[in-house]
Amino acid sequence: MTSAPASILVYVGLDAVGDGLMKLPFLRALRAAFPAARIAWVAGKGPTVYAGSLAPLVSGLLDEVLPEAGFGSRAAELIGSRPLAGRSFDLIIDTQRRVLTTLILRRVRHRRMISAAAGYCLSDSRPASRTKPPSMVAQLLALVELASGKPAGGAADLPRDPATEAQAAQLLPEGGRYVGLAPGAGGKHKCWPLERFIAVGREMFGRGLVPVFLVGPAETEWIGPIQAALPQALLPLQRPGLDVSPMLTIALARRLVAAVANDSGTGHMLAAADIPLVSLFGPTSAAKFAPATGRLTVLAAQNWGGEGMDLIPVEAVVEAVTALL
Repeated sequence: MTSAPASILVYVGLDAVGDGLMKLPFLRALRAAFPAARIAWVAGKGPTVYAGSLAPLVSGLLDEVLPEAGFGSRAAELIGSRPLAGRSFDLIIDTQRRVLTTLILRRVRHRRMISAAAGYCLSDSRPASRTKPPSMVAQLLALVELASGKPAGGAADLPRDPATEAQAAQLLPEGGRYVGLAPGAGGKHKCWPLERFIAVGREMFGRGLVPVFLVGPAETEWIGPIQAALPQALLPLQRPGLDVSPMLTIALARRLVAAVANDSGTGHMLAAADIPLVSLFGPTSAAKFAPATGRLTVLAAQNWGGEGMDLIPVEAVVEAVTALL
């Protein structure tokens, strides 16, 4: 049996905010599988939000973050000096599939390497099945399983900042049963109509729950319509002077009994809080982009005959939230 690696290099090309949020389940599973290892996150071709806005979320999960490491792009890198100045690692996990990049990465000194590039032909271990899972999260978790030799069932806890948790407790005090509603997304084509989120909020209020709208800085034009249509709703992220961050959003999410979100970064933050979640999909693929959380219900517009988000009926969302509660 192979001994547990003391040092691990995880290679990515680069990470924008959406990438970093989607990769959190992989990172939590990796830390759970190798709790004592020193894990370095290396972005070879660009920046990574793990060295920026999401750095507080990976404290304790990662020991080192190297953004813009500057290798993995050019064939000339296959000769000459080794990447990372000759550093060595017990295990390398390659999260991308470009063969040239994988060949360059193999030049980093290592004992063992896991890579799905070229159907795992360049990997030191291979799965029984070469079938590629449709889910991006599942593809990454498969690498953890191959590296550890067991199912990726664990999930290390995300760090919690006491000051941020206290701020969340002030915004959503104890005693309320809060249901989160996140109407935004990176593109309007991925947004379920705002008036339907309001209708769900109104239904939840009628059942004794408190609707909580999580509205981002790019969606401030929705604040007035929400307050006018549903004055009982809370908008905690709109508190004057508040420093909104992913850590705060996740801390607020932990205080919710359930939530509804589009295919969005906020949806992945809600999933990171490990709460029951209804995830709404239309033009994007739920099979590929659905967030990872223990209790998830996906409602896709295709079930109602198309890709338009407006095809998803209010009644279906209310029923899904009720079932999760």
